[in-house]
Amino acid sequence: MIKKVLTVAGSDSSGGAGIQADLKTFEEYGTFGFSALTSIVTMDPDEGWSHLVTPIEPDLVEKQLKTIFAGAPLDAMKTGMLGTIEAIEITRSYIDKFSMENIVIDPVMACKGTSELLQPENVAAMTRLLLPKATITTPNLVEAGILSEMGDLTSVEQMKEAAKKILNLGPKNVVIKGGHRLNTDKAIDLFYDGSEFTIFEEELFATDFNHGAGCTFAAAVTAGLAKGYSVEKSVALAKKFVAAAIKNGQKINPFLGHVWHGAYNHAEDRMNEK
Repeated sequence: MIKKVLTVAGSDSSGGAGIQADLKTFEEYGTFGFSALTSIVTMDPDEGWSHLVTPIEPDLVEKQLKTIFAGAPLDAMKTGMLGTIEAIEITRSYIDKFSMENIVIDPVMACKGTSELLQPENVAAMTRLLLPKATITTPNLVEAGILSEMGDLTSVEQMKEAAKKILNLGPKNVVIKGGHRLNTDKAIDLFYDGSEFTIFEEELFATDFNHGAGCTFAAAVTAGLAKGYSVEKSVALAKKFVAAAIKNGQKINPFLGHVWHGAYNHAEDRMNEK
């Protein structure tokens, strides 16, 4: 039986992040993906690729979730950009109604390419309603600094302290993505299960073609959990999956480049005529 996996997130019209990244990743993992859109993100090439986030009406978010669940729980789910407080409340209600397990909360607080955080009240609602239900949450350094109220995180030791504080918000596990902001020669992620820290390292690729990496990582963790992997194994495999995706990033248009979700499985070789 193919595992069923859900993303509740925004749509990235450029195709690299959000539900587009999630669904591509779910497919690469051999799982069946569903998506409930909470917002649509568009970019204007005539205005220097400026971003516009348009929230979906909460009633329509609810209708999507009702369709997706259709009376039965799924094997795993993740959340990404959540457009409104109502969407967060609706998502929590479906988690409770179907006693969902294997929940990955990616605490998206801003679009890459913008400096503006999403509304603080949305972040507060996500923290209050969704983090306590999380099997794992996957903040980047900026998001971890906000959730932990520690501000800028610049070292692994600070990441460890932040992970402890974030775990106190309710998730069972935390992984903080160091990425390029940590200023190390490796791509370092810190995993914390409440008792032990595990550091995952991969080669740090000097590339700007990394749009969608965070969403892809969280989606990969979600699909791993759906397939029955432990949380730590799901994180470890997601790290390798994303490393391949970044290493093989593609220039998509004059403004940015995306990770290539098919890199780990060499998807570019599929369906070639013999």
